[in-house]
Amino acid sequence: MLKRSGMLLLAALTAALVGCAHSPQQLTVQPQINKPLNPVAQQQPVTVQVQDTRQSKILGTRGGIYPDSSNITISDSTLPAVRQQVENALRQLGFNVVPQGTPNANSLTLNLSDLSYQSPKSSVYVTQADISATFVAQARNMNKNYQGRYSSSLQQRFGYAPNEQTNTQLVTDVMSDALTRVFQDPAIIQILQQ
Repeated sequence: MLKRSGMLLLAALTAALVGCAHSPQQLTVQPQINKPLNPVAQQQPVTVQVQDTRQSKILGTRGGIYPDSSNITISDSTLPAVRQQVENALRQLGFNVVPQGTPNANSLTLNLSDLSYQSPKSSVYVTQADISATFVAQARNMNKNYQGRYSSSLQQRFGYAPNEQTNTQLVTDVMSDALTRVFQDPAIIQILQQ
């Protein structure tokens, strides 16, 4: 009986430690522009380039007792999804999205310069996450160049370690908010209209 109790205790301890370890997550993020855009342009041609200029492809870790093995990344489909949103937004605004190299076209370059997910390092249990996203947009026409920085952040508290679906939604929300801010900047629109 004592041997069996010892085995049960060992199994429970092992399960508890495994529960404190988190596996890596690759998030399939689909940011959306979340505000209506009114048409203001008159079919001016605009080229679009979307780049990932982050220093690291790792957003952060999920925390737990083995944080180095619980990295969070975004899938390769994220940037094409961002590009699609940018092109759709420009079309809604009344611009004509054209291929790179089109003569006399204005250009919009959007860089994902920061995307981070920070969870407390001092705790075995994940109780909160600080998520932030920053896009740097550069609009150019024949005579002018404008660059803006657009950020969003969120602090989320948890009663339990968030699963992949929850983290995907949180990162999507933050990226969506930052992306929406790009198209709320009248200076970007003005440069592309000229």
